[in-house]
Amino acid sequence: MSSPPTGFGELVGRTKECSALDRLLSDALAGASGVLVLRGGVGSGKSALLRHVSARADTWRVTSVVGVESEMELAFSGIHQLCSPLLGFLERLPGPQRVALETVFGLATGPPPDRFMVALSALALLAEAAEDQPLVCIVDDVHWLDAASAQVVGFVARRLLVERVVIVCATRAGIGEDALAGLPELAVSGLSKSDSRALLLAHMAGPLDAAVCEQIVAESRGNPLALLELPRTWRVDELAGGFGLPGQPVTGKIEQSYSRRLLELPAETQLVMLAAAAEPQGDPVLLQRAVEMLSLDLSVAGPAIDAGLMTVGSRVEFAHPLVRTVAYWSAAPGDRERVHRALAEAIDADTDPDRRAWHRARATSLPREDVAAELERSAGRAQKRGGLAAAAAFLQRAVGMTVDPVLRVERALAAAQASLQAGAFDAALRLAATADSGATNDLHRARVALVRGHVAFGAGHSRDAPPLLLAAARQLQSLDPDLARETYLDAWGAALFAGSFANGGDLVEVSRAVKDLPPLTRDARAADVLLDGLAALSADGHEVAAPTLRAAAQALEGEEINLRWGWLAKVPAVVLWDDQQWIALAERHLTLSREVGALARLPLDLTSVAHTLAWRGEFAAAAAVIAEAGLLTEITRTEFPARSAMQLAALCGREVEVRLLVEQTIAFGHDKGQESSVLWADWVTALLFNGLARYEEARVAAEKVARAEFDVLLPGWALPELIEASVKTGETALARDASERFARIARTAGTDWALGIDARCAALLNQGEIAEELYRRAIDHLGRTQLRIELARAHLLYGEWLRSEERPLDARLELRTAFEMCTAIGMEAFAERARKELAATGENARKPTSEEPDDLTPQERQIARLARDGLSNPEIGAQLFISPRTVEWHLRKVFAKLGISSRRQLRTVMPPSESERLPVGAV
Repeated sequence: MSSPPTGFGELVGRTKECSALDRLLSDALAGASGVLVLRGGVGSGKSALLRHVSARADTWRVTSVVGVESEMELAFSGIHQLCSPLLGFLERLPGPQRVALETVFGLATGPPPDRFMVALSALALLAEAAEDQPLVCIVDDVHWLDAASAQVVGFVARRLLVERVVIVCATRAGIGEDALAGLPELAVSGLSKSDSRALLLAHMAGPLDAAVCEQIVAESRGNPLALLELPRTWRVDELAGGFGLPGQPVTGKIEQSYSRRLLELPAETQLVMLAAAAEPQGDPVLLQRAVEMLSLDLSVAGPAIDAGLMTVGSRVEFAHPLVRTVAYWSAAPGDRERVHRALAEAIDADTDPDRRAWHRARATSLPREDVAAELERSAGRAQKRGGLAAAAAFLQRAVGMTVDPVLRVERALAAAQASLQAGAFDAALRLAATADSGATNDLHRARVALVRGHVAFGAGHSRDAPPLLLAAARQLQSLDPDLARETYLDAWGAALFAGSFANGGDLVEVSRAVKDLPPLTRDARAADVLLDGLAALSADGHEVAAPTLRAAAQALEGEEINLRWGWLAKVPAVVLWDDQQWIALAERHLTLSREVGALARLPLDLTSVAHTLAWRGEFAAAAAVIAEAGLLTEITRTEFPARSAMQLAALCGREVEVRLLVEQTIAFGHDKGQESSVLWADWVTALLFNGLARYEEARVAAEKVARAEFDVLLPGWALPELIEASVKTGETALARDASERFARIARTAGTDWALGIDARCAALLNQGEIAEELYRRAIDHLGRTQLRIELARAHLLYGEWLRSEERPLDARLELRTAFEMCTAIGMEAFAERARKELAATGENARKPTSEEPDDLTPQERQIARLARDGLSNPEIGAQLFISPRTVEWHLRKVFAKLGISSRRQLRTVMPPSESERLPVGAV
């Protein structure tokens, strides 16, 4: 790194801040990673504190980046600068991580990696570099980093634990939510009056009137940069009486100070500074070439260097980011265009075409098709690197450069789609409006409607998404049949979320529109069969839809799942009560999301897998997966109701926790327009109260779900809860009606899961030998599934019935089995039901030994399971988004808690459960 610009004062009054930073470095040397965000106003001294860190870390490897406003739309430009000194460690990374970084840095070509895969790869790169030498990463002006780089920095900072890595960031105070929110912070506030006075007087060229000194100190509010800049621009005689003091806020004073100093420089020097401000890479060779294009020499920068405004060494650096800002924006527009033109000519079109295109676009305010076409090509390259925000920025600028009206609409639609994928929903809507205003045909207008529908769904406006997507699908029918069918899938999924909360376009309406589509003129794909099956399900019911849903399930087994609609691929298995395929598809989709690094989608997939694990009785594994999903939700800054956590808490009988989660989920559902979330909360409530033997409350909750009109999944799951609760409360007629409904579902499905639940429910409504035969049939069917929860409940209900029939010896066998299963699984409420029934037969139940140690945290348990199954530390780290060193640290804690010394012993103390031993889909 080059030396800091001269003229910046000593760190007066920053003893507390420097001590905190010093502790961060010493703790990292002792084995604890450190992260700190310096947050303060303009000129508060954040950059000076960062230089203190760099100076103290003289034996460390230091890498740094400064966010620059003009770079904000170039994806990963900041993280590229931060990681460039570490690229020699790329070869140590696992293949997918190495390829992700090589792709975004333009070192290789390939499919665009997910931005969170890039973040995971950056974490691994920093961890590998720190194995050789302690590493400190300095990130200044995070608020001006490109969004992708800021997300990576935030992700990495949250995942560090025991690596010898320190990350210190500086960002503006008062800018609202950002990528660093929630990380450890240190507020960099103003200096005390005494420290302010000392700093000011130390930099005055002569004596200063005491009253004026106090006025300056008061007006500066302790801002160090203001105190340093005033003496540079105001003569002592001007300050003597106080008449020269400017009367605007501190930031304005600082900017005015820099502006006055710039105006005192020769015009050629100002132009060189403008060129340096317009090209934030800080490359002196590039600046030299650009200056030559302006018919100047870099030596004319001398006055700016002498004035302490900038330095030119191995990098070109400004004394403060505000110097760059003032140098750029105080220049005449014609000079800015001239400088950008020179920089474009100085950049090698083969090695850095995107930056060249960006400068060319800023070098003219008039439309130019050649520039627009170059920006479009840059957008394509950015998208391949996973830089969706950059692709959108290139395309948006290309729109402004485009003369041809049809091409302008096409580029606006492409920019809107890229913005949508990047999560920039407001920008997507603005671009859609631009496309709409110039639309020349129906296809353009239909694609505009599609963007608006996708924005509504992606932004969580679940009420509006179904009608918008349905309208777009209808418009596309005659224009692009394949895109229309994909859009109908989107509309069906949106309608499933919204339910009766939708402002039109409910499941039935969407399904009828699909059924009215003309026959396919090509071979059907899995997505086509899935769409037809889902439409038949909503429009015609389970029995009519079953053959098509089975065909869809079979087609999906042999075709790659698409991430866009893949979450719907599990619907046929759930509707047909096929536990084998449900589990297989959930795990398959999770694997796909992991492989491509789709961390934004992973919480959904993890939740689905956690649900299957809970139903299989693998509560510890489910808790670990739920914890991972929660962490990813926090990292990706996404809102998602805690469905699996709520279900697991209900199965465990934790009423207080369930009530809180139910309240939050219902509020979320009403706020976002998602009836499915409200129905889930009611179903979980019924599950909880059946376990607690509070059957009236269970019946009320289950009945709400069973009566839902616009949901094809949860009413079926609610029926068994409703039947059990209704029988227990004497509501026999209600139970019989629900049983008849479920019997039709079971006959249609024909699976062990469905037939077992049907027999269990029917047994509740029968007596004598018929009831006993039905209970035994239920246990037989459910015993052939992986769903230990359902089997345990069958044993419990059978035991309760046997006791009511005054057959205590037979009842004890079933109740003891139920109690042992429920206790081993962790179904405490259901276990208590079984214990009380056993006590009524004269037997006192004892809690059996747990299958696994219960003093491991969810993350420790998951790491131990993966290590037990043969995964290496780097493989575990890649799956759980932590470094190999952190994995090793957790394993040492696991070994100490379990009293073992090797990974081989894990199979002894944590043997795989019965469902884990089975291959996915096995009986």
